[in-house]
Amino acid sequence: MIRACTSLSEMSAAFAPIWHYFGHLPPSEEATKHFHRVLTPERTIAAFDGARATAGSAAFDFDLTVPGGSVKAAGITVVGVLPTHRRRGLLTQLMRANIDAARERGEPVAVLWPSEDTIYGRFGYGMASQSAEIDAPRDRMGPYRDIDTSGEMRLVSLGDAESLVAPVYARVARQTPGMFARSAAWWQDRLLIDYPWRRQSNGALQCAVLEIGGEAAAYAFYRCNPGFERGSSTGNVLVVEAMGVDAAATHAIWRYLFGIDWLARVKAYFLPMDHPMLLSLAEPRRLNFLVREGIWVRLIDVGAALAARTFNAGEPVVIEVTDVFCPWNAGRWRVGQNGAERTEAAADLACDVQSLGCVYLGGFSFAELSRALRVAELRPGGIARADVLFATSAKPWCPELF
Repeated sequence: MIRACTSLSEMSAAFAPIWHYFGHLPPSEEATKHFHRVLTPERTIAAFDGARATAGSAAFDFDLTVPGGSVKAAGITVVGVLPTHRRRGLLTQLMRANIDAARERGEPVAVLWPSEDTIYGRFGYGMASQSAEIDAPRDRMGPYRDIDTSGEMRLVSLGDAESLVAPVYARVARQTPGMFARSAAWWQDRLLIDYPWRRQSNGALQCAVLEIGGEAAAYAFYRCNPGFERGSSTGNVLVVEAMGVDAAATHAIWRYLFGIDWLARVKAYFLPMDHPMLLSLAEPRRLNFLVREGIWVRLIDVGAALAARTFNAGEPVVIEVTDVFCPWNAGRWRVGQNGAERTEAAADLACDVQSLGCVYLGGFSFAELSRALRVAELRPGGIARADVLFATSAKPWCPELF
């Protein structure tokens, strides 16, 4: 039986399958209570074999930034099926239940970080962004040009951090597709409580804040991981999250991180593809800038999802969309500067809903999809016109796993 959970104990049972793959026993009551601060039982769906949960998933309630606006989104998480019940269609049933529930709640979009890139395409998810990581020798991170930055850098306790860093995050999130609004509960439970399981073998979570004119302009969460070999440092600074409200503040916070003494390397994950450090360093190849896939997007209600974002000025295009898993989306959609609507007009291009998810946040273009043989141009110039409409000035970015 597939159904929503009705209690914390059922929610804990729904988490157990994915906990199994992470090498953990089912979550304790205390761990589930912490999770409950940002997720309710009714947004958690499980497959029950008798009284035992054999598969589970959940959906956070997100306000997701899209180009020019925001959209209600289901942040799909903790998806897992016990190995004793694999290949029985439970994952498909979970995905069906999550999409149907999100549609009923009026959430036109679902978003997730995939554990494997072959799983979610068949449910209509498309790779909507890319993410990068670095593993850089700290002593080779000199700037392309010395830049004087005003302001004061100071360390703050995790208990005092939220009031300083939350406004910085909110300002960046409002203008960055792929980011989502964080509640106070999210800050406290997901970032500012340094649980031992989250720390693992790394150092304690530190917070540095750059203040300019008495106001926070940038911050960094990081861990210092010392290590020595024959008397020389082999340790690293592990950057958990760092951002600034503008280019100067972003530059300053990363100069701070690259300047922490006594540690040999700087590591970071989940960085944006267009991170300014690629052009602000004298030796960018030393970053070891490794590109990976980022978040994947599923348009549950194509019309409402397209209506939530803005489009540039340009000639409208008609896109013919196929969607096997959510057939209500199939059809032709006229997209222009004034929004999107169903139409019977001849299509300029055709693609599946997965590919539409790839371009939705601006992470990829229709031209790129065309070169990958994932979109068909039905009328000359259709792809070029679509790219004019969908183009964004910044690459989408989600700075954390969820």
